[in-house]
Amino acid sequence: MGLFSRLFGTGDGQKTETPRGLSKEDALAGYVVREHRGGRSLEDILEDPYLKNRATDEQRLRLLERPEVIRAVGEDTAAMAAEHVRDKA
Repeated sequence: MGLFSRLFGTGDGQKTETPRGLSKEDALAGYVVREHRGGRSLEDILEDPYLKNRATDEQRLRLLERPEVIRAVGEDTAAMAAEHVRDKA
């Protein structure tokens, strides 16, 4: 396998390894989690040119099924709901 194939994928939809040993999907899921924890909305992140240039619509939808993404978004949603309840009390 050539250098460019290893770096940029095979084009056949299979997971490819990034130079650090993470799959492309792992790296994109990490990006979603980091950006969401940084305060961006999930909708905004999914429409981000960085993500759209690196993943198809189907791949972006699969990111939403990954446990680490669900956990990060769910934890933030629960924390925001708790803050809202505390503010009203």
